[in-house]
Amino acid sequence: MSSTRRASRHRRPHKALAIGVPLALAASGVLAYGSVFGLGLGDEEKAAAAEAPTWATAAADGFASVNALGQNGTYGGRDGKTVTVRTLADLEKYATAPDPYVIVVAGTINMAPVGKEIKVASHKTIIGSGSLGHIVGGGFFLGQGVHNVIIRNLTIRDSYQGVWNDKAHDFDAVQMDGAHHVWIDHNDLRHTADGLIDVRKDSTYVTVSWNRLSNANKAFGIGWTPNVVTDITIHHNWIRETEQRNPSTDNAAHAHLYNNFLEDVPGTAIKSAYGNYARGKTRMVLENSYFQGVNNPVTRDSGAALVQRGNLFSGTSGRNESGGGAAFDPKTYYRYTPDAAVNVPALVKSGAGPRSSWGKAAAANAAAANTTANAAATKTLTVAKDNTGQYRTVQAAVDAVPVGNSSRVVISVKPGTYRETVDVPANKPHVTIQGSGTSRKDTVIVYGNAAGMRKPDGSGTYGTPGSATVAIRSDDSQMRNLTVSNDFDEASHQSLKDHQAVALLTTGDRIVLNGLIVTGDQDTLEMETAAKDKPGRVYITRSYIVGNVDFIFGRATAVVDQSVITLKKRWNGSSAGYITAPSTPAGRHGILINRTTVNGDVAAASFSLGRNWHPGGDKTVDPQATVRNSTLSAAIKRAPWSDMGGFSWKEDRFAEYMNTGPGAGPKSADRPHLTDAQAADQQVSDWLGDWTP
Repeated sequence: MSSTRRASRHRRPHKALAIGVPLALAASGVLAYGSVFGLGLGDEEKAAAAEAPTWATAAADGFASVNALGQNGTYGGRDGKTVTVRTLADLEKYATAPDPYVIVVAGTINMAPVGKEIKVASHKTIIGSGSLGHIVGGGFFLGQGVHNVIIRNLTIRDSYQGVWNDKAHDFDAVQMDGAHHVWIDHNDLRHTADGLIDVRKDSTYVTVSWNRLSNANKAFGIGWTPNVVTDITIHHNWIRETEQRNPSTDNAAHAHLYNNFLEDVPGTAIKSAYGNYARGKTRMVLENSYFQGVNNPVTRDSGAALVQRGNLFSGTSGRNESGGGAAFDPKTYYRYTPDAAVNVPALVKSGAGPRSSWGKAAAANAAAANTTANAAATKTLTVAKDNTGQYRTVQAAVDAVPVGNSSRVVISVKPGTYRETVDVPANKPHVTIQGSGTSRKDTVIVYGNAAGMRKPDGSGTYGTPGSATVAIRSDDSQMRNLTVSNDFDEASHQSLKDHQAVALLTTGDRIVLNGLIVTGDQDTLEMETAAKDKPGRVYITRSYIVGNVDFIFGRATAVVDQSVITLKKRWNGSSAGYITAPSTPAGRHGILINRTTVNGDVAAASFSLGRNWHPGGDKTVDPQATVRNSTLSAAIKRAPWSDMGGFSWKEDRFAEYMNTGPGAGPKSADRPHLTDAQAADQQVSDWLGDWTP
């Protein structure tokens, strides 16, 4: 930022930081918000070597694919390591860990005690290796706020305790209480003490597909709150030898059931009480499903809206109902193509449940095929200070990327501290700079330029953008799993006029920053566009951003999602600062902070959420910052927005929504809050538009 817009800000010596982490936290070995992001999970490197089947990285369809609640579809642990587990201890270790994992279950795991439900954390894929993955005597629990979870290709069975309609043992195969973006796919779920699947307490954006559900009193329950919230897709499941809840759908906002095969098997002691049930105020679309021998195949409460189309019924009896209104059109939410109902029994019998071919041979073949197919498409350049890579500096690897490259180039940087500046030019798109260590702390790119410093060639001062340690100027580029720091020492440069010191600058479009620590003081993270009339979207997730003055700023359209913003004191120990300084062009989105924690060892009520930057007094810009669904520390002022450069923040776009913590506050003239309707138009998907990172 230009030094003309404010007085210089100052910084304590960089020795007070351990690569961007407050010293007290670094010394304790625990990082703030570590329970969510798990920086430094100590024994990751001890994980067993695992298969990496390509189907383990698949993403969900149906409602689980919808971008909402800050989550762009459901892809599980795709961005994390793949580990193979054969014991309960290892399964629980990785399923509950804060970091993303693809967890391959390669054996039979007996739950102890019987009925144990492992509390799965967000960003996990738990998947069986061929037909080997059996969970016996228990299951999985997804609690409030848990999201982006895939449970696939498993057999979960035998928690049954001898009582058919068991009301004493809540031993489900999969239970969700307030979770979202969950995909349950190609599993065999049977013989449990309670329901096979329970989707409860406003869980939403769920898809259940290609499963076998059998030999249980209750198959599948949804709802049980007065809130009409849940959005769920249920397709290509084989539900047989179950008595009730096939499924029972209570107060679901949108329930789309298609191509399911419900079968009441003749000659068994298990008789269906009912099939698909729309309860309460559910809106259900039921299409192209096949009902064989089921009693009361389709029922609805008087307040429910249920639309039937294309279903087939063979040997059924009792209630078969529809009505109550138009329900909804699933194709307004996602694409799908239903199979003809007449083909459903054969399709589902042959396709539902675990796939035995999804095992070691398939993984090896897929890996070999991917290696061959992608050899020309994706190129990896290695950087290592110890001469074990192709290049010793990151910039040398960037220089080796061909101009105008049309496919991804990954620059894999081995652990170490690289004291250099890095500039990825605009004519080299599709570049990923990625630390290869087990932690983002292992690989550090650091330098100490400031805006007021003179360039070595005598051509003037660096200016704010020119001070950046790393500059990403190309479209479709990424940084992952490393630390970017500007360690300019303000205390020893008091004679210098301009102390802005950027750690990371972006000017391209569709930039992903995932798993980073970005640390500095004044102007840490600058997000701009190549020109005022050009777009520039940046998606930041699972990252730490550290600073004190205007340290998240610029005119780009930027999302800070599921991250930690750490406030730090000035160089002289004082507490005061501003988190954001957007300079958003009119008609565009600015900075969105979503599901993020703001913390730091600073005084209470000493920091603003942001202020409105009009560069050079530009009256045409319309700065915007929204902070929503985030946890704010006591450091945030009760009136959290500030004026800048003679412009009133109230004439620009600043707001909050559903924040919590001691720094949150009620709506007032000095603290605007979005209405629910306004918040519905200020989500991650609104910021990113047609781009899904």
